[in-house]
Amino acid sequence: MEDVLDVYERPYDERRPMVCMDEKPYQLLGEAREPLPMRPGDDQKLDSEYVRHGTCSIFVFTEPLAGRRHVSVREHRTAEDWAEEIKYLSDVMYPDAEKIVLVMDNLNTHKPASLYKRYSPAEARRIIRRLEIHYTPKHGSWLDIAEIELNVMTRQCLDRRIDNIEVLRHELMAWECNRNNSKDKIIWQFRTADARVKLVSLYPIILSANE
Repeated sequence: MEDVLDVYERPYDERRPMVCMDEKPYQLLGEAREPLPMRPGDDQKLDSEYVRHGTCSIFVFTEPLAGRRHVSVREHRTAEDWAEEIKYLSDVMYPDAEKIVLVMDNLNTHKPASLYKRYSPAEARRIIRRLEIHYTPKHGSWLDIAEIELNVMTRQCLDRRIDNIEVLRHELMAWECNRNNSKDKIIWQFRTADARVKLVSLYPIILSANE
């Protein structure tokens, strides 16, 4: 935990961008009955019944100090999918960075080994050497700022039923462009000193030699 919090206290450095990554499953839902349209003084009416159209996975990268983020939608959540997203982060989003400081949770596919499942050893190693990885602790994914970005995205863009993956991609692309254009930043205020007070029960108790 303190390792991640120390990373969040670093000043902004465009040569070493600090990026947080997370992903979430999303269920594609369609309408079982045609909604009743809006009319003066009345909202649109949606039936509580819906039709399932499968699931997909939403990946999000956010650079909170720069107000920049990238969202993509994939049909699956495999090691290969994650590897392709990380290569995009390295070679398209930050091709000129000296090092990309990457914060993410400990999901089983979020490992350097996943790159070797998708790319040659030389290519996998090249990408890994561009990264400085910091993992949030087990049961501590709330420390990942990308979770905040996902919550904002859910409220602003996913508060309705979307039944098609291409429509979902189009909607999220529009949301990403709008949020990037406004350079909305996430200001993290929970520090290591705060953790040692508010989460003191998580720390081991060290007894003195006399005790």
